[in-house]
This record gives sequence, C-alpha cells and structure tokens, in this order.
Amino acid sequence: MRTSLFLALLSALTPALLPAQAADFAASAPAQDAQAPSSAGVNTGPPQPAQFDEQHRPITAGGFVSGGPLIFQDISEKSGLTHWTHKMGTTQKKYIIETNGSGVCLIDYDNDGWLDIYLVNGSTFDALDGKETPPHAALFHNNHDGTFTDVSAQAGVTNDRWGFGCAVADYDNDGWPDIYVTNWGKNRLYHNNHDGTFTDVAEKAGVTLGNWSTGATWGDYDGDGRLDLFVPGYVHFDRDNLPTGGENGVSDTFCTFRGVQVNCGPRGLKGEPDHLFHNNGDGTFTDVSEKAGVADAPGYYGLSSLFVDINNDGKVDLLVADDSTPNYLYLNKGDGTFDDVSYESGYALNEAGRETASMGIAAGDFQNNGMVDVFNTTFSDDYKPLYRNEGNANLTDISYQLGIADITVPFLGWGDAFFDYDNDGWKDLMMADGHVYPQVDQHPWGTSWAERPLLFHNLGGKKFEVVPAVEGSGLADVIAGRGMAVGDLFNDGKLDVVINVMDGHPVLLRNVNPDHNHWLELKLVGAPGSPQDAVGATVYLTANGMRQRGDVLSGGSYASTSDPRPHFGLGQATAVDDIEVHWPGGKVEHFTVPGVDRIVTITQGTGKPRPATAPAVAAGAPR
Repeated sequence: MRTSLFLALLSALTPALLPAQAADFAASAPAQDAQAPSSAGVNTGPPQPAQFDEQHRPITAGGFVSGGPLIFQDISEKSGLTHWTHKMGTTQKKYIIETNGSGVCLIDYDNDGWLDIYLVNGSTFDALDGKETPPHAALFHNNHDGTFTDVSAQAGVTNDRWGFGCAVADYDNDGWPDIYVTNWGKNRLYHNNHDGTFTDVAEKAGVTLGNWSTGATWGDYDGDGRLDLFVPGYVHFDRDNLPTGGENGVSDTFCTFRGVQVNCGPRGLKGEPDHLFHNNGDGTFTDVSEKAGVADAPGYYGLSSLFVDINNDGKVDLLVADDSTPNYLYLNKGDGTFDDVSYESGYALNEAGRETASMGIAAGDFQNNGMVDVFNTTFSDDYKPLYRNEGNANLTDISYQLGIADITVPFLGWGDAFFDYDNDGWKDLMMADGHVYPQVDQHPWGTSWAERPLLFHNLGGKKFEVVPAVEGSGLADVIAGRGMAVGDLFNDGKLDVVINVMDGHPVLLRNVNPDHNHWLELKLVGAPGSPQDAVGATVYLTANGMRQRGDVLSGGSYASTSDPRPHFGLGQATAVDDIEVHWPGGKVEHFTVPGVDRIVTITQGTGKPRPATAPAVAAGAPR
C-alpha cells in the first residue's frame, strides 16, 4: 500500500526520524490524537470566509435559481409523513446529546414488495424523568398509492428511548427483515414476527449495550452465513455529570465555536468504545470486539459504520467514520480478525493530513471501474472528502480534483449516498445538511442552522457538478437535515430520498427527473446457509458497453439504511448483457434477465456458476 499523506507530512516535520521510527510513531498517533487533536475548538478545519447569495442569505440557506430541471418534488405532506415530528432535547441545544439528530431506514417489513419507512426519534430529559410523553419512532407502511400510514404502535417499534440510528437486515435468515435501533441508553433489536409486528429481543440477544451508540452496520464478517453486527460508540454522556464549559473537567476550548459559547464536545469528552457482535445462530450474539481487533481502544467518537468489500477479495471489510478523530478502515483477514490499515490506506485523515469530523459514509463505484469509492460528510468550515479507491485498499482524497470540495465547505453534512438519480449509468452523490449550533443564525458566518441538501451530478466518472436548487423544488428545502436514506419507494425505477429532520417533520423527495433512461433493479435472495437478504453481496452488471457495480449494504449513511436492492441506470440500453453476482461466502453466479425497466428477483443457486470476471477497469472508464 502507498505511504499515507500523514507519514509524508510526519517525515517532513521530523527529518531526524528514520522511516521505521516514523512508522512506529504514526502507529501510536491515533491514541494521542483522541485526547490532543491537531486543532483546538470543536471544528476540525479553520474558520472559512463567509459565503452569501445575492439576497445576502447564507449560501447554505440560499443560492436558489428561478428555473431549471426539477429533480425532486417535496411530497412530504401529501404522502402523510408530516403527521409525525422528530424531537430531540430543547431548542437551545445546551448539550451535545440534543444536537446530532436521528436516522431513517427503508425496509419492506411486510414483504409486499414495497419499501416502508422507519424513522428514529430522539427524546428529552423531561420525557426520561416521566414529566412528558416520550416522542416515539415511526414505522410508515407504504400504501402503494403515494401515501404512507403510521403503524408503529401496532407494529411495536415505537422505541420510546432516546434514539439515534437504525440498521436493517435479516439477522436470523428467516426471510423477514429485522431492525436494530441505537440509543443513548439501551439499544433495541426488533425481531420481525412475520405478521406486521416486531418483538424487542435485544436483552436475550445480548446486544443492548448502554450509554451512546450510533450508526450500526450488519455484515457476515466471518463467512459462516449469518449476519454479524457492528455498533460504533460516540461520547460517554453522563446525565449526572453534564458537560459544561469550565466545569466537570471540560475545557472552555471545547465549548466554543468561532469564539461563541456552544454546547461542549465531542472533543474534551470521553469517547465510547466500538463493539462487534458475532451472530451465534441461536438468537444470541457474542461481543468479539477485542478478539477481532476493532474495539477502538483510543475511544474515538464513532458516528457511522459500514461493512463493504473494499479490496475485492470477497470478504467484507469495515469502515468507521469518526467525529473529530481519525477514521478507521479495517481489512478482513478471513480468520475472524481485522487488520487496522486506517493510516496506510489513506482513510484515517483527509488530503491535508487532518482528522475530520466525519458524520456519514457513502460507498459506491462512481467511476465504473469495479472498485468501491468512499465519501464522508463532515463539519462546516471543512470540505467533504471523497476517497477514490486505487485498488488494494489504497484510498486517495480527490475532492478538489472532482470539483466537490469548495462548495461543501459551509455545509455541515450528515446522511449521504451514491445513487444514479437520472439512470444514465453513472452514480451521482447527495448529502443532507444541517448545523448543530443554533447560534450560527445570529452571526454572519455564511452558514445556518437549517440548510439545503446538496446533489452532485456525475460527469462520466471524471467530475461532479452541483445540481442547481430550483426554487420550490426539493433541493431548495431548507431543513435541519440529519439521517438520509435512498430507495425506489414507488417501484417506478427512480430513486427517491427520505430525510429525518431535527425537531421537524421528515422530508420525502420524490424523484421526478425528466429523463427517459432505462433501468434495472435487483432483489437478491440468498441460498440456505448464507444470508437470506444477501447483505454483503456485490453485483456487476454489463450493459451498453459499461460494467457497473452495486452492493447490498446495511448502514453507512448517518444512522440510516437505504434500499437493499441494487439499482442500475442503463441509459439508452434496452438489454442487459450479463449480471454477475458475488454472493456472501464467495460463490459467483451469472444471470440473464428478460428485459429492462423492471424489478427482478435473483435467487442464489439458480444462475450459471462460471468463473468471476476479474474486477478490471471497464473499457472506456477513467483511471
């Protein structure tokens, strides 16, 4: 693997160190960084010049155009989602526990072929003390007519705890998706009862944990055919020892933003460890974090995680996005353990050799070269890094080369995803945004509490260009966005977006892009002895002279899970040449489909088992 930028900078700054000594020093750097980050204060990047539009609005809440193509239509009210409201703490946001917001998961919980929506809620101190009714999570059933009905009470998934994230997968291989919910306090594991209801089995399963858990992910890391669970820990938040500047051991330095008093953290606060739970196959799990080498000994501030095959060896690796501390990339060694290659891979830090306040993870092959690239959302006053996968788990931050760095600086990003919104065969990129400090609205910093989402159009894998926010369209929604999930909610071949809004109504952005491109969507079903929902599978689709990659994933986007069905835009192609599926466990099959513009179910064991095509760069794809 290439030497990381961190090592290069370290060598330049410490010329007296021999290469071996520099490597040893770098190996110990994470533990030091957790307590002594490279820059003081709550933000990882230095203050940036304010950006305003022609009406002198912060660019995060303005910059709209009067005309242009309408990509998304906000149908939140029409769909029925606005009957539910997210709530987390007070409007003053005095403590960090009140600021991060919650996620959203897309799940076909009743197996009727239509995606339903699960929205996690927060809570308040008064609710915890029994002084008010706790806000509840919501499961919205898809009525197949553009509307949704809140069935959370009947389904038994209201949570009624201080919620943050959700991750969906069929952990017991019974053919029905289950939901893991992360909280401040005990987590829940909602087992699907096959009748429209769920039962919380977290205590019996041994996965409740405690304190503050965030964006979990499911994946079969050891290849035994059962999905395992990874849960990152964020901040150790003590109700009896609330973090206040200058008190309880918290320095004022970690309670200010641009010189203004704000809530404290995460820097200056104790972090929570991460946990990997091995699925025992009997409804219980065993914590193997230490044994597997993913326990996060330094206590970084984990916000999102994702099992995905980064180096194309057929085994899922593990990405962890950490707030204000270096990110983790763990390579799966195939023996039940992982190799921490965070620094040498280039993922620990950004191009400037700096840790970022990473929030969400988007993973996707934006160049159509067979390798998964990674995009992280981060804090305001910092650009959002996109790491190009060079092969062999070498990740290079090329945000500035792609044209997505400068415009993202004022925004504070959360949920994110690679997806082909116009079905042209190239994965685009979107992020949901919103600040954590209400105080920013009182200062001319060019950023805002409520922010509009950003959508970037992929120009043939070589550049991204921002899609203008047309007035009155979904991209002009100014909201306190947090979790975001993407999926084909209306089974029409166009990918829609759901955003969980801090202290507000959720937003459903229906894809109304006026293209006439073709598409194909795949529902993968695993064979007995392997994950039934095929989480961890990789699909290569060849059409129109182009080979695309899609992965079945659970987690990634901040505290959220998107549509598990790989979706492929086909451009003007009216036929698919080949579908190559790499199933969890290593088996490879090729499939043909009868046409396009449809959703097709593919079952393991029914294809043609042929040798896998090497994941080489597709003809004509950029290198």
